[in-house]
Amino acid sequence: MTATETAVTRRFGPLILLNLATLFSSTGNGIAIVVLPWLVLERTGRASDAAIVAGAATLPLLLSSLFAGTFVDLFGRRRTSMISDCLSALSVAAIPVIANTTGLTVTVIAVLAAIGAAFDPAGIAARESMLPAATKSAGWSLDRMNSLYEANYNVAYLVGPGIGGVLIATVGAVNTLWVTAVGFVLSVVTIAFLRLENAGRPDTATRPTSIWHGTLEGLKFVWHNRLLRTIALVDMAVVGLYMPVESVVFPVYFTELDKPAQLGSVLMALSIGGVVGALAYGPLAPFVSRRMLMVVAVTVLGAAMVAMAFLPPLWAILALALLQGLVFGPVGPIANYAMQTRSPEHMRGRVTGVMTSTAYAAGPLGYLLAGPLLDKWGIQPTFFVLAIPVLIIGLACFALPVLKELDDKVPVS
Repeated sequence: MTATETAVTRRFGPLILLNLATLFSSTGNGIAIVVLPWLVLERTGRASDAAIVAGAATLPLLLSSLFAGTFVDLFGRRRTSMISDCLSALSVAAIPVIANTTGLTVTVIAVLAAIGAAFDPAGIAARESMLPAATKSAGWSLDRMNSLYEANYNVAYLVGPGIGGVLIATVGAVNTLWVTAVGFVLSVVTIAFLRLENAGRPDTATRPTSIWHGTLEGLKFVWHNRLLRTIALVDMAVVGLYMPVESVVFPVYFTELDKPAQLGSVLMALSIGGVVGALAYGPLAPFVSRRMLMVVAVTVLGAAMVAMAFLPPLWAILALALLQGLVFGPVGPIANYAMQTRSPEHMRGRVTGVMTSTAYAAGPLGYLLAGPLLDKWGIQPTFFVLAIPVLIIGLACFALPVLKELDDKVPVS
């Protein structure tokens, strides 16, 4: 086959649609990260209440993400993505509707945040499960596709918090949530046009026999694979310690300063660094060690968090946030590569769901720890409590020989 014939057979439509849907859906979530804690702090002013809502938005993710991958493998990737985003849009839109009718309370916000969060993992797992087929359709390498996908994901969290911070200051937190709902609707419309191999309902012979049985199969598969198990545990620890900083500590800090736009700018700096780091990974992947990139990323993240805990001037916080995003940008593509090359085609949804759920498992614990600590000790001591363990984890990763398997060449099954 000539180069011209090869180029003709490549289809970039699925790649474009998949990334657009991820951009729309994730932008909506990026807005919600800023808006929901702010909505609570406007009403009560208590960090513990903001932590409760953040935890409520995270706790359902543990179970829903665990079972989400089985739904993907049972009902199909395209269908699951669309249904998930439809339900997320409805739950988010309910917040401004209730605010303008019966009125919002912290309990109502927490319940709606929990409902909305419960639907997200299925859509995420469905779209990530379609990445290898979109890669094959475009004639790209997995590293190149994962680099673009994770960069696109970070763009969403660059645009989302920025939009959220600006809209809070202009139209208010309640009305800002309408934009979140629109993001989910646009994702549904985009996926409706997607046509891709293995995106429909799986064959009867390869579908899980039940939700429970399928989930157990995914758990066993991940646990018995040393590399996937190690990545899941490291990710679980880092996410559990870092997410409270982004979703609770910084919102409290900038609320006290009464500067929501600065909160948005810090989250934007993180995402800018993440976009650059993820995009840089694609062309660098053939020449660099995946293992070394991962362990350096976690270590530098911890060191930057410790420096942030001193609460330096805004310009220094922005620089550290940019550095965190830059070094951590390749971690997502590397983790995706490990999942894609270690999971069978018919189990990809379950493996993705299980790997995602392990990270979400630590989120509620981190939020519940951060809120009371903030109320009792204040921002800076809490920041140090969260930051120092991340640095220790990064240093410990240098001693994990299993991570060398990240540099093995394994074909996608």
